[in-house]
Amino acid sequence: MWCLVATDFPAALRELRQTLASVSEVTDLTRLRAHIDELEHAASVPNLWDDVDNAQKVTSALSRANSELERITGIESRIDDLQALVEMGMEEQGEDAREALAEAERDLVALRTAMGELEVRTLLNGEYDQREAVVTIRSGAGGVDAADFAEMLMRMYLRWAERHGYPTAVLDTSYAEEAGLKSATFEVKVPYAYGNLAVEAGTHRLVRISPFDNQGRRQTSFAAVEVVPLIEQTDHIEIPDNEIKVDVFRSSGPGGQSVNTTDSAVRLTHVPTGIVVSMQNEKSQIQNRAAALRVLQSRLLLLKQQEEAAAKKELAGDVKASWGDQMRSYVLHPYQMVKDLRTEHEVGNTAGVFDGDIDGFLEAGIRWKRSAERGDA
Repeated sequence: MWCLVATDFPAALRELRQTLASVSEVTDLTRLRAHIDELEHAASVPNLWDDVDNAQKVTSALSRANSELERITGIESRIDDLQALVEMGMEEQGEDAREALAEAERDLVALRTAMGELEVRTLLNGEYDQREAVVTIRSGAGGVDAADFAEMLMRMYLRWAERHGYPTAVLDTSYAEEAGLKSATFEVKVPYAYGNLAVEAGTHRLVRISPFDNQGRRQTSFAAVEVVPLIEQTDHIEIPDNEIKVDVFRSSGPGGQSVNTTDSAVRLTHVPTGIVVSMQNEKSQIQNRAAALRVLQSRLLLLKQQEEAAAKKELAGDVKASWGDQMRSYVLHPYQMVKDLRTEHEVGNTAGVFDGDIDGFLEAGIRWKRSAERGDA
């Protein structure tokens, strides 16, 4: 029946199993299973929920570890199923054989996609990659078009999270006068959000016919994206009170209960670094202050990491520019294309990208970043 087969299934199956073996080795399944046993023991303690914070930490870690194991064992099971389907197609005759092998072709494509995603996950082994993420978008040069672009990017990331079922929380929005956003900050509350989204940090560029120009001229505008790992209690980023300037003001922007009625919005300024964080989306000043402090701590944590990395590069004589600057162009006129300037990954479906279809860019960025860190690029 091999005359019916366009794909070399034996070679494809060998490749899949070899890749899975490499992923399993990097993941260290023996260690992962032992870690799950430890967490299950900790989760079975009768008085676990006497300490709610610790209980949530244990159960969340157990859920993540089980998901990691199931992700790998699930792929292994799917490879076994594909092999059985191929063998059945080899044994059948006529239309039954064609249908079985056609289904095997489809399963192989899906498996290769899943394996690629699994490979990328193994690359997310940085110190903070497992963390949730805090994303801030700021409009840059380009006036009202830049503010509108910032809002487009915010929607793009929120739609990406929605596509994957990832919970998000908008922490702060500062609206521009005519349209769009001056800035916005939101959390993506899922493990590995930081590892996935960190490659989005940098300057984004939009080229289009401006909908705000009555002469229909082409406009280039810019927006900056900042991604930081969400702070955890174990990080011990303590900020003395005398290093923080606190300002309270009334929330601004459309809609929402309690907006413009009380001084509930909070602005924190970290005096030594000049970092400013504003929060206004919670209803109370206490909630906004707590959220602002958490984001400030996250930014200081990332700043510390960047300073340590810069010191290591200086010692090694590395004078390369930062990989995150001027990283992607979104062109809507005179042609349509989104292109990452670091990875060369590009797509022509600009509407899909702005609707959250950015997994290809994230995967290419993660592979590129790890290659650059190893010195391959």
